Amino acid sequence: MTTAWLGSVVSINCGLTLGVYQGSVSSVDHSSQTISLKQPFHNGVRCSLPEVTFSTSDIKELKILNFQSTVNQPGCGPDAAAEPSLIPAGRQSHRAPPCSSSAPISILRRGQSNGRGATQAAQKKSAVRNGGAGGPRTRLDECFGGGTDENMDFDFDFEGNLALFDKAAVFSQIAGSSRAQPPGSQGDQQTYRHDQNILEVKPIVYRQIQVPQHGGTEYCSDSGLVVPSVTLDLHKRLLAAAERWGLSVERRLESIGVSASQMALTLLGGPNRLTPKNVHQRPTVVVLCGPHMQGAQGISCARHLANHQVELILFLPNCLKMQECVSSEVQLYNQTSSQQVARVKDLPQSPVDLVINCLDCHENPLLREHSWYQSAADWANQNRALVLSIDPAVGTQHQTVDTKWTLFLGLPLAQAATESQVYLCDIGIPKLVFQEVGIRYHSPFGCKFVIPLHTV
Repeated sequence: MTTAWLGSVVSINCGLTLGVYQGSVSSVDHSSQTISLKQPFHNGVRCSLPEVTFSTSDIKELKILNFQSTVNQPGCGPDAAAEPSLIPAGRQSHRAPPCSSSAPISILRRGQSNGRGATQAAQKKSAVRNGGAGGPRTRLDECFGGGTDENMDFDFDFEGNLALFDKAAVFSQIAGSSRAQPPGSQGDQQTYRHDQNILEVKPIVYRQIQVPQHGGTEYCSDSGLVVPSVTLDLHKRLLAAAERWGLSVERRLESIGVSASQMALTLLGGPNRLTPKNVHQRPTVVVLCGPHMQGAQGISCARHLANHQVELILFLPNCLKMQECVSSEVQLYNQTSSQQVARVKDLPQSPVDLVINCLDCHENPLLREHSWYQSAADWANQNRALVLSIDPAVGTQHQTVDTKWTLFLGLPLAQAATESQVYLCDIGIPKLVFQEVGIRYHSPFGCKFVIPLHTV
């Protein structure tokens, strides 16, 4: 009798397409072979429909979760054994003790009020997905074949959910908690922006070099450090003190040659010019030197440039008396197989890439009156190459060679007004040697050995 099943809680499995339904049996119709559930759940989610009807063709499996009989006592009576004739052969019902069914993982399409109509729609979808009616289901369809648009009929209310979050109240609560911190706590400390340093730093001192005899001109580096100029007498005393402590003339010449050659290589183009693929366009440099200490510095620079595959032409006049440092540097330069000339007419007539001027001498200003000096200076001015002067002489009102760049050693010398760009070279004098001659010194070079200086 059909009334024996009314009120029983059952679970109906309709396959992968329709899913699993749970609910209380409201009616069983033998004539139409249908069963109806009231207040149904579909895959663990309550249906929006108050009642769902299933046909026997839709039911794959039926489980009794809680049997409630209105005729017999609760349990498995004879009526309960006769009633499952509603289920077709091959779909025998299974009784189960009262329990709670766990919802399946995947959420499928909600069942329609008419179970037969839902079955027809599912059969059409299955036929299209399998390539026709009766086509085999692939593993991909078995895994992902369920409908993925279960809740697409219901739009998610973004504005309503956003309104649940009261930002003003939360921010006021945070501000109130920060103000409520006791005195002396972390909240009383100074706050910093994202671009501020939280570490305590000392104030920057830009005047870190002080000299007893000011040369009259002050410069500053790119980082803002003030570099004062010194007189020629103070500069000589500084070099003499460094030599007494072991910084010999040979070591100083080597340091000057390396730093000056690095600056010259940068002026020639650096890695953009000196590459193995650019062998046919090697830069040409002419170094003009005199028979004195400044000339030895230029020869040392020429030797290092020749070692870097630069075409070198060294000009050095023939003199009866030549300093020992110049002779030793010439002997070492000759091992580079680079060119050396003693007459101005042997210098190239076409423009070269760079001219390095080391003609001047601090000790003998009358050297400019010699014919070879005037001829070399005229050649440098007529050649359209730019000129780099290393440790030029000071105290003259006019430069004999138009200079683009001037390189000083250790500290800049006081010089007359000039339009050349001033650079400073580190020659390795220790800090205590500066202190010995009365200079309070802090290195302005940073990570470099040659830095540009700007007139304050």
